[in-house]
Amino acid sequence: MKRSRPAIGPLFYFGTAMVLGLYFTFAAVQGDFGLFNRVQIDSEIAQLTALRDRRKAELTLLENRTRRLSDDYLDLDLLDERARDVLGLVRPDEIIIR
Repeated sequence: MKRSRPAIGPLFYFGTAMVLGLYFTFAAVQGDFGLFNRVQIDSEIAQLTALRDRRKAELTLLENRTRRLSDDYLDLDLLDERARDVLGLVRPDEIIIR
């Protein structure tokens, strides 16, 4: 009786396919462009979008104040408010409470 050699070819191909499958599955989940990294990037996008919106609102407010203090359109109430705040000015008839 002749002994046959074990079929190593199919075992090699199956093992290689399994290792490659595991590698690509790991890369799809944990890699630089994987699912976990994608969730983190989406979170950063949401945070940066909210920050951008807050900055736009601040910019709009500052543009409005700048326009109201310009030579073309002078808002005396705003000018009075800024002078009081920045220079610490008060009127003689006012009472200051600290």
